[in-house]
Amino acid sequence: MLNCDKSKAMSVKIDQTKKVHIIGAGLAGSEAAYYLAQKGFSVIIHEMRPTKLTEAHKTGMCAELVCSNSLKSKSPVSAPGMMKAEMKMIGSLILDTAEQFSVPAGEALAVDRDLFSSFVHEKIINHPNIQFIGEEVDHPFPGKDEITLICTGPLTGDKLTEWIMQEAGSEGCYFYDAIAPIIETTSIDMSSAFIANRYGKGGEEAYINCPMSDVEYYAFIEALLAAEIVPAKNFEKEKFFQGCQPIEAIAKTGKESLRFGPMKPVGLDDPSTGRRPYANVQLRPENRAKTSYNIVGFQTRMKWGPQNKVLRMIPALKNAEFLRMGSIHRNTFVCGPKVLRPDLSLKNHPHVYFAGQITGVEGYLESAACGMLAAIFIEQRLLGMPHLAPPANTALGALLSHVTASEIKNYQPNNIQFSLFDPKYFENLDGLDREKTREGMSKQAPVYFQNWMNECSTQFS
Repeated sequence: MLNCDKSKAMSVKIDQTKKVHIIGAGLAGSEAAYYLAQKGFSVIIHEMRPTKLTEAHKTGMCAELVCSNSLKSKSPVSAPGMMKAEMKMIGSLILDTAEQFSVPAGEALAVDRDLFSSFVHEKIINHPNIQFIGEEVDHPFPGKDEITLICTGPLTGDKLTEWIMQEAGSEGCYFYDAIAPIIETTSIDMSSAFIANRYGKGGEEAYINCPMSDVEYYAFIEALLAAEIVPAKNFEKEKFFQGCQPIEAIAKTGKESLRFGPMKPVGLDDPSTGRRPYANVQLRPENRAKTSYNIVGFQTRMKWGPQNKVLRMIPALKNAEFLRMGSIHRNTFVCGPKVLRPDLSLKNHPHVYFAGQITGVEGYLESAACGMLAAIFIEQRLLGMPHLAPPANTALGALLSHVTASEIKNYQPNNIQFSLFDPKYFENLDGLDREKTREGMSKQAPVYFQNWMNECSTQFS
């Protein structure tokens, strides 16, 4: 329980004349809108979908998941696990919904993407403090009593992108992101596959594993490297986010590289041979009914014809029916440390805030977390409170430090990971090995986070 001054918290009066406009109803926008609405603030969400779709989205639903259906590790001794714990302490719509509509995925928190987005959408559009408007917005709202939170993600509309580039100078801040294919379950050849979680972790066995021999693997690599790919736009330099590189880009670094990446066989034994496969492709359920699976880590920019042919060289997928082919799209982001204040507002436009992947965080979990942070800071502003951010020895604080205090010259999008934490902020961890250090950090961070929440007692009561 929080040690809050409840009388102080209850005495705060919300000024309903001050509107918060949120542009974009993705993970960040939905999380921010719900947080503020639950606190009694008037929120207006502006979403251009489905009237105008992006290269990746297919619906007009809030919080639509377009790439993976995973929100990363549930392990408490992991950076994503630590972030989940902190978000739940505050109250996260995204995490609560993810857990409600989760599908088996070992140690990962994966969701039925349709049920997930449908539930979030209903929560948002039916909230009495939220007005949902289906329209494209090309610039922030100028009123002095209005705050704009831009959560448009990496696929921002052209007109708003022009405004952002003019005000935030993000011409060179982009990377290419790819999407993995989804396969119909009945088309998977289970005589060439087996069901197991890596190292047997995560309870219910969830992954379909597609083993390959050395001959099959090298033939696959040759075909992959020869396949025709979708070129970059306008002859731009190809830049990929490290965590979502297309499989053909990984393969170019060496013929063995995929065996140490998305095709690694470690932690798995093929029951038909009793041995570890030479290479292995994992499939993860897309929905609770398990009528479809996505190919884990198989983002690709191959054109659809070659893609169909190459992926069917995996024995278990020789008759695969693809419900969604892999594809590639351009992601835009701002250089957060250069243009954003510590509260995620734009330096030359203090009433304009940014959150989500457009700030340079990468991943669904991180986008929702960034939306939550922006909402907390907007609340502080509307309540006349001083800016008070989570400390850098918490997961949310470490993510915020990356976005607003990284080195400007080499700023790139990042997931939440232990490398974003500064060990010097933790106590008595010197001399410990990496595993013990991470265990210590995962135990200490919630204490620091709780202390911060206690300092913000007006907000968290």
